[in-house]
Amino acid sequence: MRPNNFVILFVAIALGGIAAFLARNWLLSHSQASTSGSTIVVASQAVPFGTSLSDDNLSEITWGSRNVPEGAFTTKQELLKDGRRAALTTLAKNEPILASRVTGPGRSASLSTTIEDGKRAVTVRVDDVRGVAGFIMPNDHVDVVLIRAERSAQSSYSNLLLQNIKVIAVDQVASEQKEKPSVAKAVTLEVTPSQAQKVALATEIGTLSLILRQPNETDIVRHDRVTELDLNGGDNARQPTSSPAPSVSSKPQAQTPQPAAVDLSTVPVYVYRDIRKDAQKYTVKREGHLTREVLDVSH
Repeated sequence: MRPNNFVILFVAIALGGIAAFLARNWLLSHSQASTSGSTIVVASQAVPFGTSLSDDNLSEITWGSRNVPEGAFTTKQELLKDGRRAALTTLAKNEPILASRVTGPGRSASLSTTIEDGKRAVTVRVDDVRGVAGFIMPNDHVDVVLIRAERSAQSSYSNLLLQNIKVIAVDQVASEQKEKPSVAKAVTLEVTPSQAQKVALATEIGTLSLILRQPNETDIVRHDRVTELDLNGGDNARQPTSSPAPSVSSKPQAQTPQPAAVDLSTVPVYVYRDIRKDAQKYTVKREGHLTREVLDVSH
């Protein structure tokens, strides 16, 4: 074998060894990175709303990245060290436990813990019609309509009182996990303090109904008052007629005097017997019958 062939063979073996060494180091570095990630606490089974968290329904799994979700807990001890916690919503199996989905240490899962900062909870009484036949669930969004009867005018009207209001509970259930719709008697809404005052006043002066909105629909629409007249003609009921009714004034209108009727069946005749005296008037009917009437006429 020629010397040049030995050189080529040696170079090939050397390059192969270097490539194998580099590949081994790359695999080791990535395997260490995957195993160097921290652990994270997840639900070991489905956890319903309000259930207390404990070692029985929690587990720790390896998280393949150093970046864990915001609000996550790396160990069960970290989660439970300051006191008992409860689920604020239904947790699925192997779902990470986040601080926003559980209560604070030592607190129970009451309705007050689910209300956002600066908001209030107010309850509206409903039935099978005003509650949209039981299809309203917690975390849905609704519009609130006020229906009121005017006793003085003996008519009724409706106003769109509030829009895009979050439902936080139906009856005494604050969890959205329901197998089928059920007719509710009360719906609890999450509102601002000003909106809570409107709802409280509206329940005293009229009847409230709920309108279910589509998911993720946040548009606020322009609305007008709807009266009984609008039910007959729809939008055309608001159009003015071709001959508008005359305006009614609070002040009495003066009546225009009507001219006296003219009697065409008679003809007046004036007779002067003495220029120094008043004339005498004779009314002559067209049939020829004479009547006498004295009229003072000054000259």
